[in-house]
Amino acid sequence: MTSVVYVVLCGSAAVFAAATVVRAAQYARAPIHLRWELYPVPHEPAERSAHGGSYFEQSAWWKQPGSINRWGTLKAVAAEVLFLNGLRQVNPTMWWRSFPFHAGLYLLIATIELVLGRALLALWLPSVIRGWPGVLLHQLYRATGFAGLILAVAGAAGLMHRRLTDRDLRRATTPGDLFNLAAFMIALGVLGIGYALTPAGAPGPVAIAVGLLTWDTDMRLPVILATGVLLSALLAAYIPFTHMSHFVGKYFTYHAVRWDAAAARRGGAIERTMAAYLAYRPTWAAPHIAADGVRTWADVVTTQPSDKTTR
Repeated sequence: MTSVVYVVLCGSAAVFAAATVVRAAQYARAPIHLRWELYPVPHEPAERSAHGGSYFEQSAWWKQPGSINRWGTLKAVAAEVLFLNGLRQVNPTMWWRSFPFHAGLYLLIATIELVLGRALLALWLPSVIRGWPGVLLHQLYRATGFAGLILAVAGAAGLMHRRLTDRDLRRATTPGDLFNLAAFMIALGVLGIGYALTPAGAPGPVAIAVGLLTWDTDMRLPVILATGVLLSALLAAYIPFTHMSHFVGKYFTYHAVRWDAAAARRGGAIERTMAAYLAYRPTWAAPHIAADGVRTWADVVTTQPSDKTTR
């Protein structure tokens, strides 16, 4: 059983990392987006971002040196990633369910880092871990672990309740959406129960981490705790293959779509890319587009849909 847990933990971590990289590469290679033109853009200087302005307001803006407000960008990213600021503003009812779920996941990620840190100290600096640093790390990972489990499970339950009871949201809910939320509730629920029921003297999170780092297969794990670890590891490997991988796509959505204000200069990279797109031969089914796989995008966009006459 112990060897199975180690293999699944390592395999799941490898699958999660590889799938996340592949997903990021897919987003990075996607065609140029349709610009939203939504201001304010946080990387504009503060005096312009405050009123939703942009560098296009300047006379002869194309001659002006560009400037990036990195502090403004960092504040906007932190507010969105940590607090789901956009969701809170546009859908506070959903935010009260989604924020605990995401906050719980953040705390669980912090717990994993604390546990691994304490395990490494136990192997490399055992004298340090026997003192107050070891006690502090132990209390920290217990606090973040329990809080993370409670918030994540409660948040997942709240999101499921919302999807099942809200008429409009129920129409857009798929079986996969419900399965994903149920998977979080079951995996993290079993993990929490397993940890709470671990008898005194039995291996806990740090012991499991040390055992994994040293590949100690003689260690005997509590069945419920081992089951929770297995389910949680498999869940982590599964996430990048679902729409829950928006944790990757969100970077591109904001930096490459919503906040992209790069000018399309003559002879520049954007112009060259768009020229290549115009040579594509689309095959859309909509009859008014007349995208039959023979006509190029240039033909399509320069033809009136109604009479097919070139402008």
